[in-house]
Amino acid sequence: MNITILGATGWIGGHIMSQAKENGHNVTAVVRDAGKVTDGTAVKEFDLHSQSDIAEVLVGADVVIASVGGRAAGNHEIVSRTAERLLAALSGTNTRLLWVGGAGSLEVSPGVTLVSSPDFPAEYKDEALAQGEALKVFRSTSTATPWTFVSPAAVIYPGKSEGAYRIGGDAFFTNEQGESKISVTDYAIAMLDEAQNTAHVNQRISVAY
Repeated sequence: MNITILGATGWIGGHIMSQAKENGHNVTAVVRDAGKVTDGTAVKEFDLHSQSDIAEVLVGADVVIASVGGRAAGNHEIVSRTAERLLAALSGTNTRLLWVGGAGSLEVSPGVTLVSSPDFPAEYKDEALAQGEALKVFRSTSTATPWTFVSPAAVIYPGKSEGAYRIGGDAFFTNEQGESKISVTDYAIAMLDEAQNTAHVNQRISVAY
């Protein structure tokens, strides 16, 4: 499978890229600075802040996986804007779009999101709200691009695979200890499983232990 990854030099994107290569996929990294990709992976340069046609760097992909955030530069609007650009660019192709989403838009009760909870960490709130806006873009799109929005658990942390993970939908869920967590490795595995299995087209799913 030909997989193109946006944000491949980021923390989550990098783990997804490593997992995709381990699984034998043909991987292309789309990054702002090609010099940061030093492991021999095919690379294309693209700056999401530019007005250039993003479709040009997506040609040939069976699946595009996008890991996009605005926390580092404080430009959170780039998240939903990139979702719009990718959906438009891939419309009319056979390429699927998988999106690294956030946990903040998961529902702790019907119609009540995690990000609206009083104890939601303030330092992650803008990022969570931006991902919520991206989810709205996906759910309201008029394009024919098949997409899957993949929300991690509330806590995603460094670490190896810990075994089986669970797939949920819009509802926030926890393990028997009341924890919502997933290692970044298992999140990457779940993303690649979805890429290979095409099990949740035009849906938001959530991944946690």
